[in-house]
Amino acid sequence: MRKRTVVIVGSDSLLGREVHNILSEQAPDVSVDLIGDEAGSAIITERDGEPVVVSALDKDTLASAQAAFLTGSSESSLRCAETVETMPGGPALIDLTNSLEEREGARVRAPLVDLMEPSDNASGVYVSAHPAAIVLAEFFRKLGAARRIRRSLAHVFEPASERGREGIDELQRQTVSLLSFKALPQDVFDAQIAFNMLARYGPESRTSLESIEARVARQLKELLRTTDKVPPPSLRMLQAPVFHAHCFSVWVEFCSAPTQRSLIRALASDRIEVRSADEQPATNSGVAGQSGMTVGRIELDRDNAKAAWFWIVADNHRVAAENAVCLAQLLLPVEGAA
Repeated sequence: MRKRTVVIVGSDSLLGREVHNILSEQAPDVSVDLIGDEAGSAIITERDGEPVVVSALDKDTLASAQAAFLTGSSESSLRCAETVETMPGGPALIDLTNSLEEREGARVRAPLVDLMEPSDNASGVYVSAHPAAIVLAEFFRKLGAARRIRRSLAHVFEPASERGREGIDELQRQTVSLLSFKALPQDVFDAQIAFNMLARYGPESRTSLESIEARVARQLKELLRTTDKVPPPSLRMLQAPVFHAHCFSVWVEFCSAPTQRSLIRALASDRIEVRSADEQPATNSGVAGQSGMTVGRIELDRDNAKAAWFWIVADNHRVAAENAVCLAQLLLPVEGAA
């Protein structure tokens, strides 16, 4: 059989590195080429102590690929899409940057929780759903399969790493500047993020928290469309002063009073780790590099016998990369396989 070939555009980004790691772990039959964010010349760099070649972003480097993971800047994702449009039989584009969602013909997909449609094939533009939407969809679909849900709400705590390496660097630099009584760099968030919780970014930020919230809510509603037991939750997105991993505080009211044991049984699965009160609490730093999600501190609502609170944490980059790799594997079956 012929070995499948994929490229990672923006391969030196946090998402690009995570996609590369997961491909190495889960798809050893796939040949992976690394592409930078910019057009120009190829460069030689190192990864894990080994020299690697990072190719330039142009038509020639995309021609041999069957799929391209877009993990860099919005500009490189748009440039890649424009290049592929001029290529007959070009690679399928799997966008992890959410830059192509509004593009004509683009399809948002989350195969970790939602079956692919028969019309999907190895071409076109596919937007990998936001990791927060994936986690919440997986949580609610699993819970709703066991108990009918009346209503719910979810607070999503966004980590700095969702803004890429620049977001992490700004949080780190702000922390150092605050402790040194220096002016704060605010190029990414246009607000103080260090030691601070934000309900919105500053007016000059590169993106808005409101737009991210709207995207997650829209995608989550779509991922829950196939089940009548799960009405979409009311959603609020907040920026937390943490580097990695999403945290979720979720309140759910059921149509009948649950027990803590029944909720644990409903959720526990290969991709959902449920921790009891006597186990170590689930934390964002504790799930680094882990697949799925961890649910901890399931508490029955003291004022509503039919409701419960859930604390959920998940590695945002791991979730996003696993979803994108799963999507690629479904789009690109092994050629020549029996």
